[in-house]
Amino acid sequence: MILCRHLFMTRAPFSVVINNTQLNSHLWYSETSRRYTNNVNGHAKNQSGVDNLPLMDLLGRKHDYLRISLTERCNLRCQYCMPAEGVPLCGRNELLSRDELSRLVRLFASLGVRKVRLTGGEPTLRPDLADVVREVAATDGIATVAMTSNGVALARRLPALRRAGLGALNLSLDTLREDRYERMARRPGLRKVLACVDLALQLDYRPLKINTVLMKGFNDDEICDFAEFTKDKDIEVRFIEFMPFSGNAWADARLVPGDEALAALRNRYGDLVPLAAPSCGTASLWRVPGHVGRLGFISSMTRPFCGSCNRLRLTADGGLKVCLFGADELSLRDALRAGVADDDLSALVRAALRRKRPQHAAGSPARRARAAATGRRGYCTLTHLDAEGRARMVDVGAKPVTRRGARAECVLLVSEKLARLLRGAGLSKGDATTVAQVAGALGAKRTADLVPLCHPLPLELARVTVELPSATASPRDGRVSVKLACETRATSRTGVEMEALTGCAVAALALYDMCKSVDRHMTIGELRVVSKFGGASGDWCLAEGGALPKPSSEKY
Repeated sequence: MILCRHLFMTRAPFSVVINNTQLNSHLWYSETSRRYTNNVNGHAKNQSGVDNLPLMDLLGRKHDYLRISLTERCNLRCQYCMPAEGVPLCGRNELLSRDELSRLVRLFASLGVRKVRLTGGEPTLRPDLADVVREVAATDGIATVAMTSNGVALARRLPALRRAGLGALNLSLDTLREDRYERMARRPGLRKVLACVDLALQLDYRPLKINTVLMKGFNDDEICDFAEFTKDKDIEVRFIEFMPFSGNAWADARLVPGDEALAALRNRYGDLVPLAAPSCGTASLWRVPGHVGRLGFISSMTRPFCGSCNRLRLTADGGLKVCLFGADELSLRDALRAGVADDDLSALVRAALRRKRPQHAAGSPARRARAAATGRRGYCTLTHLDAEGRARMVDVGAKPVTRRGARAECVLLVSEKLARLLRGAGLSKGDATTVAQVAGALGAKRTADLVPLCHPLPLELARVTVELPSATASPRDGRVSVKLACETRATSRTGVEMEALTGCAVAALALYDMCKSVDRHMTIGELRVVSKFGGASGDWCLAEGGALPKPSSEKY
């Protein structure tokens, strides 16, 4: 029985030390060579308390989505995916067996994974695909089993896969023109894919997702054709920016930015209807007015979504990748075959996840230069991260000094009894609302001390208001709302939204502290910025019917 492990993590390549007392040996696993060599002795450590925690990385991203490659083989040779001659393949004994795959799915489900997507290569080339789907779908904790396929050999197998539990389907389709399809895929097959689309809709895969990789000079003139494809079909065409992979001849000049594709559609159809995207979704969603289906834009290169990434990847030979573009890979296959127990496998997964970087490392110097020239960040949209993903304070030295203002609000849900005491100043601790106002103003002024990487600002105004519910206010579930707001102003190079939020939050916490002896079930919620003025983003007001806090008439 494996009792413990020390994890020694370096930058790529990394290594993990496993202590195995059953073998009476010390096994050193090296990721680059993927082999074990023996050493001596070990000691125990209990990890049972850790295994119930969700899979979180050091940036707080929760990972509940596992993509599994079932095979390295593919029946196409798409230009953006692999060279014409193909790629070297692993031997059969190097791939995960179905039993090994099932064990890993159960392991990840126990760690909080709720969605599994089966990919390849081309997953339909795996003879036992229906059995794999059935076993994954039957795993406790797995809510959704999805698959991505090129659709060429799928139609005859799809009814059985539906019965086995395949709940969601993506089809790869980069052109609607037969000659282009053969040139792109280096194989025929468009008619088979279109037939598979019709069958999938008959089997109630809704929305059926179509993955379309856009490449300049190849299919960027078909953007509107794909939009027409959604007119009468409940499908979601997802335009994906061309991404670099080994051997796919990626070039910056072939990239079609998502904004450019969206502009082409607006030029044809006018205003599109924006749609709500699911949490941790990769696509921004739109609909052409009057169309049944919808359009998605996955802008991995120009607008990365790394900050909300919830995905892990398992290769066909059992390698765990925490990032699609990352060089690090942990062989769970080797760990399985060395007899590693599930609790130790869990620790290996968590250790690998702790090394996940803030953003992916795809792209070229030319793309990064273009992103900088257009004011976009090369890798990540988080302004407090540099190009290498390191935390930093944003340099605002070159920004103009202007008048800035913001207003934040939140609510404190309290009992009717507490509301009466607040209205009558009857709390034994004293004037709670005044204490909250003073605390909020002090909190706003100390924002830079409380929130890392915030700039210290000389506030000209930090005003907190507390609005108590009236005696005739209708309770909801026995609760009424105390509304708190904090207004901040400054003459500075950066905005004061964080100061307004901090002041409002601290005021609510102070009021909570003053009142908790009367009401133990108070709830603080709906903290948000409702209006601001000044700065590059302009003036805006979120609150319905609310008025913008106006700057002074003085000019700077």
